[in-house]
Amino acid sequence: MKLQPDKSDVQSISGYGPGWVGVDGEKITSSVILSSRGERIAWPAATFGDLEASHFLTLAEVDAEVVIFGSGSRIRFPQAAWLQPLMARRIGIETMDTAAACRTYNILAYEGRSVAVALLIEQPE
Repeated sequence: MKLQPDKSDVQSISGYGPGWVGVDGEKITSSVILSSRGERIAWPAATFGDLEASHFLTLAEVDAEVVIFGSGSRIRFPQAAWLQPLMARRIGIETMDTAAACRTYNILAYEGRSVAVALLIEQPE
């Protein structure tokens, strides 16, 4: 039995690698927020150390039930205080490395969930 459509109308991540992510065939080399509703927002953070509370306030303003935070090449958790705007709006957040975040976003988006992903795209050294 086929459970997933061959093609979906949602914005999808078509590939990823060190320093880039593919979105609907376009290669993106800087951090970005994507939503299953088609939003694409530049997320000005080049490294995990660049992140601050305002980055997560931006996430809270995206209309989604759940936000996935792709923290780069390895899993790193944001400061708890930074998540307050998301919790105040009852938006769930999950943290994982960027590769896992890409895969999880696609699954949830294809299921029709209201999901956003914030991808920290760090350039290789």
